[in-house]
Amino acid sequence: MASGRGVREGEAPRSTLMPESPLHDAKGSEPGAARAGGATPPSARSIWIDLLVYPTHSLPTAAAPVIVGLGLAAHDGILAPLPALVGFLGSWLIHVAGVFTDNHELLRLHPGLPEHPELTHAVAEGTLRLSTLRAAIATCLLLALLTAPHLVQIGGAPVLALGAIGVAASLSYNGGAAYVRHGLADPVFFLMFGVVGVVGTYYIQAASQAGAAAPWQLLASLPLPVVLVGLPAGAIVTSVMLVDDIRDAEFDRTKGWRTGAVRRGVDWNRNEIALLVAFAYVAPIAFWLALGFDAWVLLPVASLPLAIRTVRAVRTVERREDLVPVTPRMARLAVVHSALLAVGLALSR
Repeated sequence: MASGRGVREGEAPRSTLMPESPLHDAKGSEPGAARAGGATPPSARSIWIDLLVYPTHSLPTAAAPVIVGLGLAAHDGILAPLPALVGFLGSWLIHVAGVFTDNHELLRLHPGLPEHPELTHAVAEGTLRLSTLRAAIATCLLLALLTAPHLVQIGGAPVLALGAIGVAASLSYNGGAAYVRHGLADPVFFLMFGVVGVVGTYYIQAASQAGAAAPWQLLASLPLPVVLVGLPAGAIVTSVMLVDDIRDAEFDRTKGWRTGAVRRGVDWNRNEIALLVAFAYVAPIAFWLALGFDAWVLLPVASLPLAIRTVRAVRTVERREDLVPVTPRMARLAVVHSALLAVGLALSR
C-alpha cells in the first residue's frame, strides 16, 4: 500500500493550502530557479530517503498491523517473531514499491504540477530520472520476492495469495486501476491495513507453530479476533492518507482526481478523520466487552492525548505547509496505538 503524495518534511511547500494557481510552476524557466532564495538543491540521498522512501510515513504505517498481529499471536501462545519480521520486510518493500509507483505516475503525467517541487526540479536537473524510479520499483519487488521462499515453505499457497493482494493493492494505488483517482482509497486502505496485514502476520506465525499441512484450512480456521483487532490500526492508517488528501485537494482537482476532499470539500475529510480516530479508541472497549479480552486491551487510551492533538491540528490548520508535520504525526499515532494494543493483547488472559 502506498500514499506518496503531499509535501514531505524537508520539501519546499507551497505557501497556502489553496494555492492561487496550482498550475503555476517553474516550467519553462531554468532548472532550480523556482527555489526560494537560491536554496541549495537536495542531495541524491535526501531525494531518495527523505522524499521518496519517506520513512517517517512508510515505516510506521506498514508496521502498525504487524505489531497488532504479533500481540495477538503472543496472547494465543503462537508468537513466532522471525517469520513475522520476514513477512514485514516483504510487505514494507511492496509498500515502498507502491510509493515509488505513485511518485513515478505523478511526475510522468503531471510534470508541470508543483505538488512535489523538489522532485520536479530533480527530474528537470537530471538528479532523478523516471527510468531510475522504474528500476527502483522493480528492485523493491525483486527484494520482496526473495522473502517468498522462506514464507511459502512455512505457510504454503496462502502466502502467495496474500502477497499478490498486497502487490496489486500497492501498485494500483496510482498505477494501473489507480483507485485513488476515483476516490476508492479509503476502503482499500482500511481493509489492507486493518484486516489483511494482521491476518497475514498472524497466519504465518500460526503456520510456523502448528505446521501448514492444510494451509487453506488453517487460514479459514483463524479465530474471529484476527479479523477484528487490526481495525483500529486500519482506521488510523487511513487517516494518514486522508491528511494527504486535505493537503493536496487543489492539486487533485487540477489532475481530475475524485477524492472525497475534491468531491465534498476538505471538511469532509476532517470529519472522516475524527470519526476514524474516535473509532480506534472505541474499538478496544468492544474487544474487552465482546471478545473476552481483559481490560489490558484498553491500554491504547494512554495515547489519547497524542490523538487529540493530532486531530485538533487536522481540524484547525489551514496553510498547506503547516500540515506537513501532521502526516508523520498521524503515522506515529498509528504505531503507538498499535503497540499499546499489542501489549494489551499479549497481557490479556
